[in-house]
Amino acid sequence: MKESARKTGRPRTFDADTALDKAMKVFWEKGYEGSSLPELTEAMGMNRPSLYAVFGNKENLFRMALERYSATHDPLFNAALERPTARAVVEHFLRGNADAQTESENPHGCLVINGALACSDDALPIRNSLIERRAVNEARLRDRFERAKAEGDLPTDSCSGQMARYVMTVSNGMAVQAAAGASRKQLQEVVDQVLRGWPM
Repeated sequence: MKESARKTGRPRTFDADTALDKAMKVFWEKGYEGSSLPELTEAMGMNRPSLYAVFGNKENLFRMALERYSATHDPLFNAALERPTARAVVEHFLRGNADAQTESENPHGCLVINGALACSDDALPIRNSLIERRAVNEARLRDRFERAKAEGDLPTDSCSGQMARYVMTVSNGMAVQAAAGASRKQLQEVVDQVLRGWPM
């Protein structure tokens, strides 16, 4: 075990989950391309050969960090979809985002948004993966609004697709604002405005 640790350059107390959490926060704050390998290895407490040996390349490390991020943030969206009315869905989702995007112990904003804000051609697979992830959530929200229409909770002439796109656009914009320094109070005021204009 000691010999293996010396060969890989990893300390004997190396914890892959802890290292991945630290990488996640670097990506969360700086985005995929903005996170350099020296920054990642320093934050993770390991050298470059160790990073490659344990996590593969930078792209694979990001994908693993994204899955870790999703494990703690997807439950908010899932819980929102279970709320009894469309308005309650939107309120739960956006207010939860306002809180999550401004936690003092984490980078502000959203890893899914921050990760793809600036990507070169080399990073298109990452960018496309993040776009697809957002599209899946938008589709799930659209389906929830379709159900709300069927239940008489939304006007029958409302467009579920447009409403879902609107809510996701607000959520994404809040993430950008949070990363730029907007406070939790300011984001909650945005949610207030959305709810004031909600159709029912």
